[in-house]
Amino acid sequence: MAVNARERHKNAYRSSIYVQGNTAARRLAQEERIRVVPRQQEPVRRAGKNVRRNRDRALYMNIGYVLFLVAAVVATAFILTGYLTLKADITSSIKNISRMESTLNELKLSNDEKYDRIISSVNLDEVKRIAIQELGMSYAKEGQIISFRGEGSDYVRQTGEIPE
Repeated sequence: MAVNARERHKNAYRSSIYVQGNTAARRLAQEERIRVVPRQQEPVRRAGKNVRRNRDRALYMNIGYVLFLVAAVVATAFILTGYLTLKADITSSIKNISRMESTLNELKLSNDEKYDRIISSVNLDEVKRIAIQELGMSYAKEGQIISFRGEGSDYVRQTGEIPE
């Protein structure tokens, strides 16, 4: 037979009721009696000669072991000092590089701005007028242009007469 939800709730409530009174007092009295019972002390055992000798040997450090430990500590100190020095040098180098990169970027921006200002201030028509009228220059005629192959440099040096 199925038990409905209301009956299940009643049964759960009944099982969770806390009972006070005589039963609780008896339980408390039992716990106090258990606590009051004194513990029996174990007999003190004395360590034998071999045990005491082994303990003394374990506590004793000879001079070689002490020197080894001192050498290890000194070596560790030198290694750590070197490491920290290198780390500080690397950090300062990185800061110096970033400072130089920012200076380079500022100079590039300044250079680009000056170049743009110069290019925009040059009037090519005025340059052409001065070259033709004041300096007597003219455009090249047919046959005056000589083509040649460069050798990878950005400029040409004339080492001899240009043929006519």
